[in-house]
Amino acid sequence: MSIVFTALRTAFDRTLTAFVIFLLAALAVLILVGVACRKLGIAIVWYDEGASIMLAWLTYYGAALAALKRAHIGFPGLVNALRPTWRVPAVLFGEVCVIGFFGLLTWFGVKVLLILQGDTMVSLPEVSTQITQSVIPIGGALFIVAQLFSLPEVLRQARGSGIVDHEQAPVAEVMKA
Repeated sequence: MSIVFTALRTAFDRTLTAFVIFLLAALAVLILVGVACRKLGIAIVWYDEGASIMLAWLTYYGAALAALKRAHIGFPGLVNALRPTWRVPAVLFGEVCVIGFFGLLTWFGVKVLLILQGDTMVSLPEVSTQITQSVIPIGGALFIVAQLFSLPEVLRQARGSGIVDHEQAPVAEVMKA
């Protein structure tokens, strides 16, 4: 792989990881503060809606990070059971299906944002629903980018001894990937 590609992949990985950690920490703080305030009798009006939106964001951005590390549900055993000449076509077919799905998700996510124009959150009317739901097309696009960044390594594995199965690989090997 080229130095530029590796640098871009590393920057993408670090940025996405930092954002996912930030979302996780922010969600934890929001939940702790929300529970504490409720116990003190000074409930935060927007707590439930905000927490559910943050959980959705964490899910979409975390899914893109998992895609970059190839940590999603997959079928490496099935691909590895194929003859080496069939592994690369099988991987490419899977990639076309996944990228196609997330392409549709991104496309329709943008259409949904157009429909939501002018809508706001119920508990925070100054926050546009378009902002809260922007995670759908952004998350879909990030998933596609993550798949493309991790594709060269998966193709290399498919051409070699087989795709690493993250569920069976030792922890040290998974952390390198």
